[in-house]
Amino acid sequence: MPPVIHLVRHAQGVHNLCTANHVVHDPLLTDLGNEQCRQLRQRFPFHDQVELVTASPLRRTIYTAYESFKPVFAKHTDMKLVLLPDVQETSDVACDTGSDPDALQKEMDEKRVPVDLSLVHEGWNTKTGRYAPTNAAIKNRAREARRWLKARPEKEIVVVTHGGFLHYFTEDWEDSSEYQADFAGVHKGTGWHNTEFRTFVFTEETHLDDLEGYPLEGDNATIVETPESRARRGKDGPALDRERQRILYKIGVQGWDDQGLQLSIAEREAAKVPEGKEVDGVRI
Repeated sequence: MPPVIHLVRHAQGVHNLCTANHVVHDPLLTDLGNEQCRQLRQRFPFHDQVELVTASPLRRTIYTAYESFKPVFAKHTDMKLVLLPDVQETSDVACDTGSDPDALQKEMDEKRVPVDLSLVHEGWNTKTGRYAPTNAAIKNRAREARRWLKARPEKEIVVVTHGGFLHYFTEDWEDSSEYQADFAGVHKGTGWHNTEFRTFVFTEETHLDDLEGYPLEGDNATIVETPESRARRGKDGPALDRERQRILYKIGVQGWDDQGLQLSIAEREAAKVPEGKEVDGVRI
């Protein structure tokens, strides 16, 4: 049976403080971000069930995963945090670009963070090819990450990743632009708060096309948020069906493009953030 997946957006990073900080390469967590990790560690109810913790190889996601899920590592003393390049953030700005594998390994050894970098190869942080900031590339690596997770033997897995990427990974575009700017005017372009967690399961149906209708070679490995998870964040009823998500995907991606939140450096520099809107009663 495929595993249950607990998805987490990283804690506050230095780049979240202001758009000027988007030039900071692979930024660390802020003091508030570290406190958010402590709070997540206290409120997360599934530590005992989790058998694997994974994260994007950027430093803010690594430290969020390790600090927030210390009870899991304490229970499984030989466990390492598995780093997944496919779940890195979408854009090519400096704050969304990771560090070289050797530098990461050196830092993690010094900080005594037990990581598995076997999937982090040279070039994972070049933002070209598989990791290019394009819709096609991001959709493909999101699917590959879902397939990798679906094939895992563990029953419950944590994935710590990024707000923009989470919409591609979940294929859930409801509220995708609800939090375009916080009180400080910091562009977010995501419906996920820092250290918010949601729980997903793989669907019984096998989908052979993506949200744009393009045929796939093999299973899309579709996931859907559990009713309990939706209720936890104040959402009534089941997740929107796939046909509704197709519509919201097209509107959401176009909206990000128009607002400068997606995907390139040039678009980020020209960012404009209009207020969100509703489509058929759904906030996007």
